[in-house]
Amino acid sequence: MTGPPLLAPDADRIDADWMTSALRQSGALREGRVVSLTKTPVGAGLVGDSFRFDLTYQAEEPGAPSSVVGKFPAKDPVSRKSGSDHILYLREVSFYREMAKRVDIRTPKTLVAEIDPETDDFTLIFEDLGPARQGDQLAGCSPEDASTAICEAAALHAPLWGVESLANLDWLAIRPATLQPMVLGVLPAIIGLFQDRYQGVLEPEFMALVQRLPELQAKIGQDHSAPRTVQHADFRLDNILFDVQGGTAPMATLDWQTVALGVGACDIAYFLSAGLSPEDRRAHEKDLVGLYHRELVKRGVKDYGLEEAWRDYRRYTVHGILMGVFSALSVERTERGDALFLKMTRGACEQARDLDTLAFWL
Repeated sequence: MTGPPLLAPDADRIDADWMTSALRQSGALREGRVVSLTKTPVGAGLVGDSFRFDLTYQAEEPGAPSSVVGKFPAKDPVSRKSGSDHILYLREVSFYREMAKRVDIRTPKTLVAEIDPETDDFTLIFEDLGPARQGDQLAGCSPEDASTAICEAAALHAPLWGVESLANLDWLAIRPATLQPMVLGVLPAIIGLFQDRYQGVLEPEFMALVQRLPELQAKIGQDHSAPRTVQHADFRLDNILFDVQGGTAPMATLDWQTVALGVGACDIAYFLSAGLSPEDRRAHEKDLVGLYHRELVKRGVKDYGLEEAWRDYRRYTVHGILMGVFSALSVERTERGDALFLKMTRGACEQARDLDTLAFWL
């Protein structure tokens, strides 16, 4: 069914008539009508606001969803500006429109995916994946949950491994690449602000590593020795649901605002540094990288050996440091945010130190 545009950049604009039209256009509703809805904030997104909409219908229709989840631009102006400046909103909407069906990782079925490229107003409406177990970045996860996440990462990376045409996608490769000089240009100032905020909280040896980010990122940006694929680039527990829809699937991954063309092992290094305790990471990372490699091979990836996967895992610990530092200064400051970004930065710095990452780049 076709109908009027469904761009509603604010959850407060969603009413029963709008939801009826959206569900009918998506095919999720045939003849029924939503007569009322309630919304509840969900998730821990930093650059977008998400809500669960519980729906009441005029008459029961088999298969009509009892609830859906919507995502909208952040109301906080700092977070909203970051989403626009780094084309996060365009990337996420484009992923759900153009790429979600090309990869095997579990994502929510998309009912509405609309964006205004001039204003970056956007609307995403998804199937509700609950009941599910929300990943918690601050609490961390078990090695068993990490194994589940590693297998799902391979399901993302393998289908488009080495596909050269990905480099021609404006929203995935071209426009994000144009941001790199800007990121490098502002990184020293970002690091200065990060140091002012967390001096005396983050360990001195880790702050010294943070200060080397500009030269590390410059070297990484010039390196093309590893195969490229679609990477999530913010693959961490806050963006993951386990045991979705009451256990019908082991995991689903959300928040595709940072999706990019890059090295698959970068997602693995980032997830393990942020999701496992340093002790668990040290004890299990070789086995988990081995699991990742086996899953890639099982899914058809060729000419990429286990030694290469381990090398790339060791090299790309830097991504976790960058994400912790840059994110801390890009969104609204909160108590949870401070704890989260410090944990991410500290975990990635420990990982880089353990694995002698700097020896690869400097």
